[in-house]
Amino acid sequence: MSFDVGADAYGRFMGRYSEPLAAAFVGVLDSGAGRRVLDVGCGPGALTAELVKEFEAASAVDPSESFVVAAQARFPQLDVRRAAAEALPFDNDAFDVAAAQLVVHFMTDPVAGLTEMARVTRPNGQVAASVWDHAGGKGPLSLFWQAARDVDPQVTDESALAGTREGQLAELFERAGLHDVECGVLTVHVEFATFDDWWQPFTFGVGPAGAHVLGLGDEQRQTLQDRCAQLLPRAPFEIAASAWFALGRV
Repeated sequence: MSFDVGADAYGRFMGRYSEPLAAAFVGVLDSGAGRRVLDVGCGPGALTAELVKEFEAASAVDPSESFVVAAQARFPQLDVRRAAAEALPFDNDAFDVAAAQLVVHFMTDPVAGLTEMARVTRPNGQVAASVWDHAGGKGPLSLFWQAARDVDPQVTDESALAGTREGQLAELFERAGLHDVECGVLTVHVEFATFDDWWQPFTFGVGPAGAHVLGLGDEQRQTLQDRCAQLLPRAPFEIAASAWFALGRV
């Protein structure tokens, strides 16, 4: 699995979902004049772009060098650093809000990552996270993984990743010492003009789904592609994608 890919590849694969999700996610965060916010696992900046509209001061981190470079170029006015969630390079109580969009399920240690987010957030500040509903079959990649399992019942999908099941984010937040935890669901809708528009980004090698496609032989890849085409509606079509979110107080 890799997210050490170009920002354009990630954008074409997941950005079309993560950008509208970011707009919805920011809508549930604390906001207001003078607030400082940290984007944890910023990627190329889908959530960052929305945060700078709502907050007076924003910073961002990501463990991928290519994403950090892309975010620095996109937001030259911001403090963007290369770092993992489990080791944030900021002082205690440095932010009013720390947010992680589509990151918790890829943290090496989700509880440690959320604990670090709480450490850099002031008392009574807010820690927030969102994760696709992979386990409930309502994420943006659910149809792809259904097709993959149809072709190979032994395939490992993303449903076992941390936070992807209902209630898991809240459990992780509580284990990280956060309180007054609230949860909910955000849903976005993305349109595709053709099947190729939907399929091609899976061949870029981004994330577990991309790694799965690249690991297949030509015949297996074609079989999977054909099965996806069978399951999808006739183009043009729309994909609805839902994400769990959790909000907690330090």
